[in-house]
Amino acid sequence: MGNVVLQMDLAQISEMKTYYGKQLLDKNIPGGVFAAKTPACMITAYKSGKVLFQGNDCEKEAGKWSSTSSVGKKPAAASKVKSAAKGDLPADIGGMSAIGSDEVGTGDFFGPITVVAAYVRKEDIPLLKELGVRDSKDLNDEKIVAIAKVIKDVVPFSLMTLKNEKYNQVQRSGMSQGKMKAILHNQAILNVLGKIAPATPEAILVDQFVQPATYFQHLKGQKAVARKDVYFSTKAEGIHLAVAAASILARYAFIQYIDKLSDAAGFKIPKGAGSQVDVAAAKLILSKGRDILPSFVKLHFANTDKALGIANKKFR
Repeated sequence: MGNVVLQMDLAQISEMKTYYGKQLLDKNIPGGVFAAKTPACMITAYKSGKVLFQGNDCEKEAGKWSSTSSVGKKPAAASKVKSAAKGDLPADIGGMSAIGSDEVGTGDFFGPITVVAAYVRKEDIPLLKELGVRDSKDLNDEKIVAIAKVIKDVVPFSLMTLKNEKYNQVQRSGMSQGKMKAILHNQAILNVLGKIAPATPEAILVDQFVQPATYFQHLKGQKAVARKDVYFSTKAEGIHLAVAAASILARYAFIQYIDKLSDAAGFKIPKGAGSQVDVAAAKLILSKGRDILPSFVKLHFANTDKALGIANKKFR
């Protein structure tokens, strides 16, 4: 993944925010003005005047604004942030024997965070392709379940599940979701390394959710995989099938957990964080009481207040 940083003044950033109006993301960024996601890349603008473009087509997108940038540089000459802990990804990483890791559930109101690290040997890559392994976001639940049931016996993997009760506990203690994910990814990778020993992977690839330096800062004081051995990239499912396999297995585990929550609730629990989960949570509150929420949802999501509002209206 490429990265380009432009220095803009606040008036220019305001203009950019208007330009990307339909693609703005509803997220709070420390020191941020706005975040937007286009088909080309992710754009994050900060009060400092820095605007970060991230993605495979970041230079093209940044090029739309480089002429108005106060630094007056073309994107190719702008500062770049490396996406891998030890530089750019190896050109042949897709054909290596590698451990890949990915997570599911971080943006879902209901259900846990599931993280999987999986080891794919280079000689097994053709088989996984034949089995239909690819980015889980391109597969429906039925297909994910079918593929996962097969590959779980083909590739060594480790599943880490952060259930809602524990998630809410550590979140209230001040731990960020980013730190939670870093800890889970690291432990899953360590588990897989233990499973495949004495064999060692040629690469370890993490689907990037934070800058490498921040990832390792989150792991300070813990046993961690050596920084020199880990690579990071967004859209890593398309770079190595180990990440795609991990993505499928993580989503399979998440689907199974949501099914258990649905059985406990007495109705089908929806995924995501849209209005449908507000209604479902309100239904849960009305049928089982507010105290049941910590075992079902991520309490700090805005959906909690929305669900309580819907439930309160029902009482009137």
